[in-house]
Amino acid sequence: MPDGGAHVANAPLGRRLVALGIDWGIASVISYAFLDYHPLASLGVFALMTYLLVATLGCTIGHRILGIGVRGLEGGLPGPVRAAVRTVALCLAFPPVITGPDGRGLHDMWAKTRIVRR
Repeated sequence: MPDGGAHVANAPLGRRLVALGIDWGIASVISYAFLDYHPLASLGVFALMTYLLVATLGCTIGHRILGIGVRGLEGGLPGPVRAAVRTVALCLAFPPVITGPDGRGLHDMWAKTRIVRR
């Protein structure tokens, strides 16, 4: 498959939420250890970590642990532009909770991505 073996099925919401929690937890630990646990520092670490990992590998640490990943609608890795759009929208907080009929959040719709099972 052109997407590195990802299945076509969207990842279940539960896995996506647990992955988000894992990623936020990692960002919080880094913020606590090095940045005085400032809320904006935690968000910045989360955003940087999410952007870099999604743009280069197609998944965050939480995604990898839960067996899911981010793909473009055509099946390939999202790349830097889609990863940037998705990360900025994700950090706005409200786009991920507003979903379309296919279960994708606004952040994924805007970035033309989806979270799939790997």
